[in-house]
Amino acid sequence: VSTQSTGMFKSIRSLGQLTKMEFLSAQYPSSLPSLDRHLSTRSYLIGHRPTGHDATLSSLLSSHNTTPYTHITRWSSHIARVGPKQGSGMSSEPRSPELIQSKMDLITRNLQETVGDARMTEVLQERDLKIYWGTATTGKPHIAYFVPMMKIADFLKAGCEVTILFADLHAYLDNMKAPWALLELRAQYYEAVIKAMLKSLGVPLDKLRFVRGTTFQLSREYTLDVYRLSSMVTDHDARKAGAEVVKQVAHPLLSGLLYPGLQALDEEYLGVDAQFGGVDQRKIFMFAEKYLPSLGYKKRAHLMNPMIPGLTGDKMSSSEPDSKIDLIDGPGVVKKKINKAFCEPGNVTNNGLLSFAEYVIFPYLGEKAFEIKRKPEHGGDVSFSNFADLRDAFAKETVYPLDLKMAVTTYINMLLAPIISEFNSKELKKLTSQAYPPEGKAGKGGPVVEREIDLSRVDIRVGKIVEIGPHPDADSLYVEQIDVGEDAPRTVISGLRHFVPEDQLRDALVAVVCNLKPANMRGIKSQGMLLCASDKDHKTVEVLRIPKGSKPGERITGESFSEAPDAQLNPKK
Repeated sequence: VSTQSTGMFKSIRSLGQLTKMEFLSAQYPSSLPSLDRHLSTRSYLIGHRPTGHDATLSSLLSSHNTTPYTHITRWSSHIARVGPKQGSGMSSEPRSPELIQSKMDLITRNLQETVGDARMTEVLQERDLKIYWGTATTGKPHIAYFVPMMKIADFLKAGCEVTILFADLHAYLDNMKAPWALLELRAQYYEAVIKAMLKSLGVPLDKLRFVRGTTFQLSREYTLDVYRLSSMVTDHDARKAGAEVVKQVAHPLLSGLLYPGLQALDEEYLGVDAQFGGVDQRKIFMFAEKYLPSLGYKKRAHLMNPMIPGLTGDKMSSSEPDSKIDLIDGPGVVKKKINKAFCEPGNVTNNGLLSFAEYVIFPYLGEKAFEIKRKPEHGGDVSFSNFADLRDAFAKETVYPLDLKMAVTTYINMLLAPIISEFNSKELKKLTSQAYPPEGKAGKGGPVVEREIDLSRVDIRVGKIVEIGPHPDADSLYVEQIDVGEDAPRTVISGLRHFVPEDQLRDALVAVVCNLKPANMRGIKSQGMLLCASDKDHKTVEVLRIPKGSKPGERITGESFSEAPDAQLNPKK
């Protein structure tokens, strides 16, 4: 820190000259924001060790509350973890122009537009870039997410420090479609699925971090900046900035007008050099370029990906099932959806399959060729070392829609296989069902969160048969009165008359399923079911034995039971 001129300590050039009393002088409070802004440009990853001066300053700050200052906190944590070392501090060796250019080529390849190349190059002369990509945790991620993931993979390969922001507050502001409990589950799902996607691409994750918007967007400093920004931004500019990403209506909600400002402030509070997003974010990016300097913050660079068409030819969207393939769709489902995809012969301008090949499959393959397997009578196998050749062949109709569909299906299944394998775990299956439950009746709290289907949802209780007799209209049925710990015994019909003598059941302790929907059985309503076991041929049936000393009404559970049973089981499940 002492090797940089920050204006914090005025004429004091070395922290070695600074006493604790001098540091805690009247300069101290006004210095913290300046220090925090300075540290926002520093990288604390492998190869960057703190000096003794850093340790001195960290020690002076240790008795004071620096929690509101994200970058001071991050810097202090790094010092505590790594420890000081005499040397060049946080700076790195000068870089050659060739190295800088190679990193820029990797960072900017396949982008539709970049703004601020000179700013990025200037930073790269000293250190690697810090880039953030944000996504609102709303709809379920689908294969179009591979498009930004391929670029994030490029950023990581270029040595960038990448932050993925889960914009949970933005998601909540989206008409409050999901309650906070559901947004928390979805943030967990997004993190798990993004990690699985990047692993599928063979990318190391050591320079990747995940941040949730609510961890800093509700702070005092951030909130004050929102108010400061609102005093500068006109209704016209706010609407214009969000035109591509916020639904435009005659009388917009205030939350939609806040959206661009929040996204702009995220650049400052995440301490990044650049923001990455789709080209549909361009107006928000230009909004940030205009207004952040008005708040005293620096402009960031902006990196824009193209928007690729979905399977129907329009934008791929979570809200349009026919336009997307889920990341955990099996090979059969993928093939079915690809076969239905819009893929007009010779059409290379509105072709979702070609776009996916260009921005995902070819970068994924690297030096390997894109292969199309065909029977000899259909032209035989053919391969393409670059996308331009594939596009030209499709335009000339020497590659047919079915050829392209079969090849893309193969490569998509290759990408999805490790993700599906990872999401076969019990924990991630449960998370998936909770974060994206089947559509149900939405109450005041929002969508119904569907639990995983397992035995813990069944209400199995100890029961005592206090009365038993034959069913008047069925030779194979008993009618039992069973005490299950309620005010009155339940009437339960069981088909045990040909298997278990009546005297063996009277006063017996049994296991009773108590949350089934009551059902009429030959004119008598049954309010439960006895649990029994039988042999393979169903010639021998025995009632489950309950340990002596058990009391009617006690719930029977197992080690994996963690939640209360359903009030009533859905018979369709």
